[in-house]
Amino acid sequence: MHVEIWSDIACPWCYIGKRRFETALGLFEQRDAVQVTWRSFELDPSAPAERGHDGATHLAEKYAISRDEALAMQARMTQTAANEGLDFRFDVARGGNTFDAHRVLHLAAAHDLQDAMKERLMLAYLSEGELISDAAVLSRLAREVGLFGDEVASLLEGDRYGAEVREDERVAQGLGIHAVPFFVVDRRVGASGAQPPEALLALLRQASPAEPEISVAAGGAACGPNGC
Repeated sequence: MHVEIWSDIACPWCYIGKRRFETALGLFEQRDAVQVTWRSFELDPSAPAERGHDGATHLAEKYAISRDEALAMQARMTQTAANEGLDFRFDVARGGNTFDAHRVLHLAAAHDLQDAMKERLMLAYLSEGELISDAAVLSRLAREVGLFGDEVASLLEGDRYGAEVREDERVAQGLGIHAVPFFVVDRRVGASGAQPPEALLALLRQASPAEPEISVAAGGAACGPNGC
């Protein structure tokens, strides 16, 4: 069974969704037969290397709300994350472009280290205040999970895996994916948003090769180009 998960590193619901999926997978009777692939999705492909203001200011401007309201939104998200064992630190998070981070994830996949790399990137962005568009930061994080520094540096100096990132995004468009996280099992059944573990477990159990098209279970919280 092949589970593909479209998500972005700069997506709080994607990290929450990752934890909920891991819980579901741990309960799935055929978990040893499941292959997981993380697919690229950029919430803001035009984002600069680093935004010139903090996340609360960005939210306030995006939704035309007050800064206090934006901080309250972040507080609610932080509590939701804490319920999943995650420590979100929006006060130190540094927003920026995620394209190169997605390229590094493709490199990690080639070395069977993609899940570890995904986890490290999300932790760095959402909990540690790392700037994940920075080549030095990406190289250091990649080395921490077992990738070779020289290969990562070479990747970041060129355009390797750029086409693969764009292909993931093209496929997402074709599947009608406009918000993440989005889970697809064997390109036959899918679930949108960070749904509860029991819903994701049901998704795994209902996957059937007899179904010719994707059936999508909606209702989970997600992030899209217009916000979370």
